Amino acid sequence: MTAEEISGPPGPKLFRLVFFIGAAVICTTAINKWREYERNTIVQQQQQQQQRVVETHNSSESVAAPKTLK
Repeated sequence: MTAEEISGPPGPKLFRLVFFIGAAVICTTAINKWREYERNTIVQQQQQQQQRVVETHNSSESVAAPKTLK
């Protein structure tokens, strides 16, 4: 028996290689999308917290120092 008889024809091996590479590309894309989603979620939460702090700060200034009328 030669090496070609044991290993089989190259067609199925090439198909498996292409399939494996395709699966790797799909998984990598999915992982990157998930990381982007989590990063955007964190950024949105930080922006909301900053807005709350600014609103709280502005409302406390208006209560603490009322404006005088001329």
